Amino acid sequence: MKMRIAFADHVFTATLYDSPPARDLWSMLPLELEIDNYANNEKIAYLPRKLTEEGSGSFSNEAPGDLCYYAPWGNLAFFYAGYRYSAGLIRLGRLDGGVEPLLTRGKFPLRIERLS
Repeated sequence: MKMRIAFADHVFTATLYDSPPARDLWSMLPLELEIDNYANNEKIAYLPRKLTEEGSGSFSNEAPGDLCYYAPWGNLAFFYAGYRYSAGLIRLGRLDGGVEPLLTRGKFPLRIERLS
């Protein structure tokens, strides 16, 4: 499940894993959201509804480029720097290229749509 993600002047892709929460996100596409900075390692966007948490659990090998869902707040998290797993964080997939687009500071309209 490949997605096209666009904000500001950036267009990039991400590939979702085959998991219930990722399939739930896929079912919601296309989405028009807003992306903003959070902390010093991620950009976040709030979904219109919560995703299923079925089949989720802790994970390791966290890395920049991970696309996650933070269940307690109902937001997507696009990590562009190191982070650590915390309870409620569900890894949905990975950005296909580098994290450079996520380094653009500020709040922007965000569009996510299906590619394949």
